[in-house]
Order: sequence, then C-alpha cells, then structure tokens
Amino acid sequence: MSGRGEFRVTAVQATPAYLDREATLDIVADQIAEAGADGADLVVFPESFVPGYPDFVWRMTVPEDGDWYERFQDQSVEIDGPHLDKARAAAEAAGVWVALGITERTSSGTLYNAVVYIDDDGEIAGLHRKLIPTAAERTVWSNGQGPMLTVVDIDGVKVGALICWENYMPLARVALYEKGIDVLLSPTWDNSDEWVPTLRHIAKEGRVFVVGVSACLRDRDVPTDLPRAADMYDDPDGFLSRGNSTIVAPGGEIIEGPLLAQAGTVAATLDLDRIAAERRAFDPVGHYARPDVLTLTDHTNGDAR
Repeated sequence: MSGRGEFRVTAVQATPAYLDREATLDIVADQIAEAGADGADLVVFPESFVPGYPDFVWRMTVPEDGDWYERFQDQSVEIDGPHLDKARAAAEAAGVWVALGITERTSSGTLYNAVVYIDDDGEIAGLHRKLIPTAAERTVWSNGQGPMLTVVDIDGVKVGALICWENYMPLARVALYEKGIDVLLSPTWDNSDEWVPTLRHIAKEGRVFVVGVSACLRDRDVPTDLPRAADMYDDPDGFLSRGNSTIVAPGGEIIEGPLLAQAGTVAATLDLDRIAAERRAFDPVGHYARPDVLTLTDHTNGDAR
C-alpha cells in the first residue's frame, strides 16, 4: 500500500524593505521563485512581513507614534485590488502555494494581522486573521473578524496557521487539530528562548508538522526619516528580530533550524506518513480525545477549502 508521500516546505527568514509594501513584495516574489526552483510545494513568510512588523508599538506611546502608524497603515495590504499581484504572479510562475504574513487593510481602514494563502494558480485561496493581538499590538491591529482558523487543502495536505502568541491559545490549537491539519504554520515576532520549545511542544501535542518562521531585521533596516528612529534604533549591529525559524516533526523532533541572526531559508521535505505513525501512540482529537468528557464548540467558518 502506498503512503501519503512527501510535502516540501520553505520558511523564508528574509529582511523586508521595512514599511515599504512594493519593495517588500519584490522580495517576496524573488523568494517565491527561488523556493519554487528548489522544489517547494509551500512557501511560508513571517508575521506581517508585508509591510513589516510594527515594532514601534513597543517603544512609543499612542499619542507620539502617529507618523509611524500613518506610514504603517498606508503601506498595508488590501486583499481586493492589485497589491498582491506580484506575489500572485510569482506563485503561478513557480507553481507553488504561498502563505504570506501581511497587515491587511480593509476599506474602512481597519487593520488585521493576517496570513493570506495564494495557490499555485496565483489565486487567493484563504485568509486567517489573528484572533487577538498581543498587548501593545492592539493599538494597531483589530481583533480578528470574519475568516479565522482557516484550513486550506493543498493536494490532500491540510494546512492551517496560528500567528505568534495565538499558538498559546489551547482551544485554538484544538480547533485546528479537529479540522484535521497536517501542517501548522507559526509565523511570529517572538525571538525568545521559549519559542522553539513551544513549537516542539505543539508538534508533539498535535502530532503535526510545525513550521515556525520569523523575519531577520536589524536596527539599520528601519527608515531614518521617521520621528525618533535614530534614537530608538541606534545600534547598527542590533536586531529587532533575530529570526529563529524552525521546522519540527510530529513527535517534537527538530528537522531544520533554528536559523539565527541571519537572513536565509529553512526548508524540509516532510514525510507525511510520520503523522499517522505518531498518532498511533497519541491522537489529541482521536482515540485520546474522550468526547464523552470534553467537547469543543468552534464558532468559526474556517473549514478546509
């Protein structure tokens, strides 16, 4: 009997052209082309890679960060329209799926921390909005509305995403397990020592492959024309984000990574048969779930597409 086969994933730990949507999308297109040439089935980008993570929210108060927010909001991504055309064309040309971390701007101006899925025909195939932004992030991003906990089906491989500290929400994880995911994407800004153990725990708990990906961004990558930029980001060798991108197998074993303090990619060919083998011992929503004792009500409409 033939198995489920293999699935190749590339996590892109690149440096965005910070707060410059079009220049960052040029980087996205180049990375998609390179990953496609390497045989990737899915290319994954960091949290809010376009137009960059709003690190300023941790360093300035709301009254004083107006110019930063204005730039951030202006350079954010509208799903409907031409903003994603470069990424869509690159995905189609390379014949790969893409999970792109963006700050999504709606017609009202509201911003969401989101992952947009682009299929290998260059079509928008799904969207996940972060359920609850973390602490100071709430000054720029709204709580997720509409598409949340979305799972996409890539030729029989079910893929979902939890953004940064959404991964610490147990019921969100269980909801995705119950949707049958094989691969969990974990784009993040978390560079802490605890992050890779978190990825390993989730992989072992859910019996899923976990792909953690973050950007590599230094002080010198921040535009100097914004107020207080030179004071807040004054170390030319300092980092806003050191990366930490890692790919983990269903039992918690690190396959590739972590990649630290440099731009690059972390890629792995996933043996999908490992999932069933691991779930023989423990399946959190199968024979170990005990629905007679514990049940989860999922109010989203993020079924596999």
